[in-house]
Amino acid sequence: MPTSRTGRPPVQRAARRPALARTPHDNPAGRFVTRARRAWDRPLTAYYLILGGSLLITVLGLVMVYSASQITALQLSLPGSYFFRKQFLAAVIGGMLMLVASRMPVKLHRALAYPMLAGAVFLMALVQVPGIGVEINGNQNWISLGGSFQIQPSEFGKLALVLWGADLLARKQDKRLLTQWKHMLVPLVPAAFMLLGLIMLGGDMGTAIILTAILFGLLWLAGAPTRLFVGVLSVALAIGFILIKTSPNRMSRLACIGATEPGPHDTCWQAVHGIYALASGGFFGSGLGASVEKWGQLPEAHTDFIFAITGEELGLAGTLSVLALFAALGYAGIRVAGRTEDPFVRYAAGGVTTWITAQAVINVGAVLGLLPIAGVPLPLFSYGGSALLPTMFAVGLLIAFARDDPAARAALAMRQPRFGRKRAAVRGSAGAAGPRRWNTMRRRASAARSSGER
Repeated sequence: MPTSRTGRPPVQRAARRPALARTPHDNPAGRFVTRARRAWDRPLTAYYLILGGSLLITVLGLVMVYSASQITALQLSLPGSYFFRKQFLAAVIGGMLMLVASRMPVKLHRALAYPMLAGAVFLMALVQVPGIGVEINGNQNWISLGGSFQIQPSEFGKLALVLWGADLLARKQDKRLLTQWKHMLVPLVPAAFMLLGLIMLGGDMGTAIILTAILFGLLWLAGAPTRLFVGVLSVALAIGFILIKTSPNRMSRLACIGATEPGPHDTCWQAVHGIYALASGGFFGSGLGASVEKWGQLPEAHTDFIFAITGEELGLAGTLSVLALFAALGYAGIRVAGRTEDPFVRYAAGGVTTWITAQAVINVGAVLGLLPIAGVPLPLFSYGGSALLPTMFAVGLLIAFARDDPAARAALAMRQPRFGRKRAAVRGSAGAAGPRRWNTMRRRASAARSSGER
């Protein structure tokens, strides 16, 4: 046996154990990703995202409407909270509509499709009657209700197209008729073009673009072939090109994309000052209520360009928060449409998601100078009761569809109010409370044994 220099036998060292490969779940980042995926896959994730996201957008919109509209109200010799009070009233009514829509069964939603479409067509035709229709900013698409209250029927036309188109496509799918291109186009496309014609009679091309996006969203969900999709898109683009080319106002808006100077005759004044507002906000903004552009420099500060005032007062952090809320709402709507087995729910949820997402993209893109100014409000955020009421009803549809999912229904049924459990525990006898406590302890004991403890 070999010895060391001191004559003592060498110390036998134990062989090192091979290092175990660490899985991605062992580090904090991996655990966070795993927990996020589990939370994302829970049955009630879409329900909470739709409910929480829409309410947060609405509340933040009320705050920004109050901040952005004060100067405009004072310039019109009105109280500073004039526009905020009207928007708050519309939000309360819209909240009631959202609650009613979220509690209505799917059959009742389908039953409302045809009456809602007929009512929207009637009101949109009534706009063109002299003495009834009201012209605002060059577009005649309003009906006066007396006093300072007005209604824009084209906003309700979006909701009508979603419900009626979803019901129509669902019935044709049940009869297996969507494999034929004639049944896919007729009567959906002619009815949509009728609504578009009534809107364009008033000159509101922004709302027409949103309706076109809803139509293409429904066709895409119905599985329209590429050639059919391209054909309808080509017709819509050709009509849009003619309408833009024949209107100097629309051509000037198209020329203001990416503008950094107001240009001759201040043609791009609104677009440029929207960029100024965003640029002066920085990362955290100048503070709530401290906007400079709303002092008469930026037109429509509380309606179409409220996102610019948000960027000026709340900075990049505020605008990114708003965009994150819209992204969460859009993700939840896509998830509801993708996980359902009911064709009507799939088409209606996809139509509503397309509507809200496309309108938000068009509004934000115009404020950022990436798209022409279309004159559409930011959903749930901008001032305007006519836009807020149908949008909140549509959000109620998404909530109802998210609750109607079988897994979500089961999860909601398992959750009881806390006060109900406390009252049951108080009324229960000691004998009834004993087994419940014993079952809890038994579950804990079985969990401890499964982890290797004795």
